Amino acid sequence: MSTQTIELDGHGIEVEHFDKVFFPDVGLTKGDLIGYYRRIAETMLPHLEGRPLTMQRFPDGIDEKGFYQKEAPGYFPDWIQRVEIHVEGEGSTQPQVVCGNVATLVYLVDQGCITPHVWLSRVAALHKPDKLIFDLDPPDDDFEMVRHGALALHDLLDEIDLTTYLMTTGSRGLHVVAPLDGSAEFDTVRQFARDVGAVLARREPDRITVESRKQARRGRLFVDYLRNSYAQNAVAPYAVRAKPGAPVATPLDWDELGDRDLAAQTYTTQNIFRRLGQKDDPWADFQQHAQSLEEPRQKLKEMED
Repeated sequence: MSTQTIELDGHGIEVEHFDKVFFPDVGLTKGDLIGYYRRIAETMLPHLEGRPLTMQRFPDGIDEKGFYQKEAPGYFPDWIQRVEIHVEGEGSTQPQVVCGNVATLVYLVDQGCITPHVWLSRVAALHKPDKLIFDLDPPDDDFEMVRHGALALHDLLDEIDLTTYLMTTGSRGLHVVAPLDGSAEFDTVRQFARDVGAVLARREPDRITVESRKQARRGRLFVDYLRNSYAQNAVAPYAVRAKPGAPVATPLDWDELGDRDLAAQTYTTQNIFRRLGQKDDPWADFQQHAQSLEEPRQKLKEMED
């Protein structure tokens, strides 16, 4: 298989096995995936910059077993930014990649990283998230259940004046995300997210749950708040998922939930640029709406009393 050298950001990246097929069902190769990430980089990089990154790697394509890798290997070139992460419970640290340029993105693909996942906090304040995420996880592939849960969650968060954004995960569900000002620690944010989920579950006990144990969910939509923890991560906006068809995690406008043809895997590497040619990134102003949780927490408490 071919080897090509790509010059980016002043760095020469020698890409091995350029023609290796990563997605057999659509014939998407490593070179094609590099082409996708190069093209999406301008839109995607603002959602990656400053955040520790976890690599979901499939060196032999999605038909073979992949793995998650947090630690940046020693052979990664010096020009790739890293941050030392404290490993809780081990008393040690490990370097993790921070992706702030297209060269890093392309290098990661050459390493078989199909899907980058990023922290909810940034290097400057690792213990204080600037994003809050609700992962709406259906018990099966029932996207209508996810759609209903997202709208219910949006309405509740509107009631307590918390601005939210929406994204397909490219897998089975949706992420509902709130930009934060980074003033609260992870424990505070996670407890708030659980409290929100609990209110939803009380409103619709037959449809929504915050039970983390699968056997306790009994066919209900799980409002997963657990990602709001130190060292946890979530799929990055515009990341390709390691699933047939090469679906893409895609930011949406809230009114797009009214489209009955919408599903978690609607957007792929094949149609995402047509979408972006017709509308701007719905998350382009994400950080401009960052806010404290103080008032929403108080309003939620008053709602519960």
